[in-house]
Amino acid sequence: MKLESPKVTLDKSAEETFNFLSDVKNFESLMPENISKFEVLENDKFLFALKGMPEIILKKKEVIPHSKIVLGAAGGKLDFALEANITEIEPNKTDVKLNFEGEFNAMMGMMIKGPISKFIETLVTNMKTEV
Repeated sequence: MKLESPKVTLDKSAEETFNFLSDVKNFESLMPENISKFEVLENDKFLFALKGMPEIILKKKEVIPHSKIVLGAAGGKLDFALEANITEIEPNKTDVKLNFEGEFNAMMGMMIKGPISKFIETLVTNMKTEV
């Protein structure tokens, strides 16, 4: 399953945006209001839970300075990746888009498609005020 967030434009440089997203503790400020738990486990790994959902651990898997950060599932039953693509369009204007990709059976895919789409949309929307 592949999902994409809407693209958002931030009034920040690609470097500033990348640095913000590289620090996993900053993801707490991007989370939806229905977050029930957030904990930094290591400097590249964090755990979060939304009300009514199981805990998810994300770990930085790939980093390309100022353009891409990939977070992947660290353990658990689900294997997926959340990729942030950062594109500087002017010196202090940057586009950010999130891509979610995971392998799920058809039933699981139907159950999580809506909540995951809403989740990644909330993350990018919150970047406008938090980054």
